Amino acid sequence: MFNFKKDPTWVTKICFIMLIGAMALSAVLSFAPRAQAQTADTSAVAASGAAATAAGKGSASYLNIDGLIEGTEHGEIPTISISSFARNIAETTGLYAFITDAKEMFTPGGEKTTIYGWQELLMVIVGFVIVWLGAAKNFEPLLLIPIGFGTIFVNIPFAGMGDGPHGFLHIIYEAGVGNEFFPLFIFMGIGAMTDFGPLIANPKTALLGAAAQFGVFGTLFGVTAMNLIPGVNFTLKEACAVAIIGGADGPTTIYIAAKLAPELLATVAVAAYSYMALVPLIQPPIMRALTTKEERLIKMKQMRHVPKAEKIMFPLIVFSLTILVLPAAAPLIGCLMFGNFIKECGLVERLSKTLQNELMNIVSILLSLGVGSQMTPEKFLNPSSLSIVALGLLAFCIATAAGVLVAKFMNLFLKEKINPLIGSAGVSAVPMAARVSNKVGLESDPGNFLLMHAMGPNVSGVIGTAIAAGIMIACYG
Repeated sequence: MFNFKKDPTWVTKICFIMLIGAMALSAVLSFAPRAQAQTADTSAVAASGAAATAAGKGSASYLNIDGLIEGTEHGEIPTISISSFARNIAETTGLYAFITDAKEMFTPGGEKTTIYGWQELLMVIVGFVIVWLGAAKNFEPLLLIPIGFGTIFVNIPFAGMGDGPHGFLHIIYEAGVGNEFFPLFIFMGIGAMTDFGPLIANPKTALLGAAAQFGVFGTLFGVTAMNLIPGVNFTLKEACAVAIIGGADGPTTIYIAAKLAPELLATVAVAAYSYMALVPLIQPPIMRALTTKEERLIKMKQMRHVPKAEKIMFPLIVFSLTILVLPAAAPLIGCLMFGNFIKECGLVERLSKTLQNELMNIVSILLSLGVGSQMTPEKFLNPSSLSIVALGLLAFCIATAAGVLVAKFMNLFLKEKINPLIGSAGVSAVPMAARVSNKVGLESDPGNFLLMHAMGPNVSGVIGTAIAAGIMIACYG
């Protein structure tokens, strides 16, 4: 019948014969149980139905050969309504939820509030705007794109991505955003990617990084003074969590908020990351307003070469001083210096590359999605949260202005003048703030490159903000 060499359809024929045989065998095997079920008395039928229900709620079996659905044993099959089917489908759409949805939620302060569908739609639109700023305007896309998508994800009706305990975004937030896990990994990565050479070569620029902390502590006093306004009530711990936004350091903000004011973590984290991403918009107007054309034209001489030994010893010395003087800041500064030492010692290149690339990228994605997952209506569309965002912006502006003004003040005593534009890089948004200083300088003089000079105050700002956070934790933690 089969010629395996000449007949190419022999496989098909065999499969067809096997299929016919299987169908015939199935019919023979089902005949006896079916005949037995038909001749059994009513009690036997009831018993078999009960057994079938207990075995699998009406699934097909030897005793329930027809696979009866529970509740339809006696022929009570519900009618199917096309209109109800269409209505059920319509009520599960996002459009219907955005129009009619209303649910009770709690604000960060513990107050019960009603969240409507249009508010969720508004937050979805905000998420798309954030994505647009990152993708179309190139405002720190590594931060804004995942934050924007996290905002969209958490506000999708019926998706439950931010709901506990099994929601995707809820798991990410609880695993590393709401504690110190992700921030410390980020600091390791920052340390591995940071070159402290410009700071070592020109130590006086560390004063500019310290000057930026005026924004942090100035806002701290400002937030506490706002308690004089009726209806405003910030504790000192909450004031610390809000003020640290001025450092423009997202990981540090999350770290200190998780320790001092967990109820504000969502708001301050989103504010800090938003201002980090918006550095190119916020800082230039302040820098231009506080400097003259002549000051922006100041050229700084080339920095000295920093030997390898100095770069290796720097993280060890800074970490040792932190342990002795301010151990509360040791987790942040220690992880920063650990990452930098791995990079500079040159003996564990694989670990250094992992911190700079794979691990940093993975943790950045998770951290940004976790931050975006907190942008929900009950946490943002209320006066308290909006005031925190406004105060954070004030802190960031003060930090930028303080760096520029201290640079101008230092020029009164220095023989070799420094360009005041690099003072704005004292905030710890690395390397965004340094690039902005360089960009504004190039606008005045296309040949005036300030990037490496601005990296000095920029990396010192990272250390300064971590020290400020350590002081707050030591005092109020």
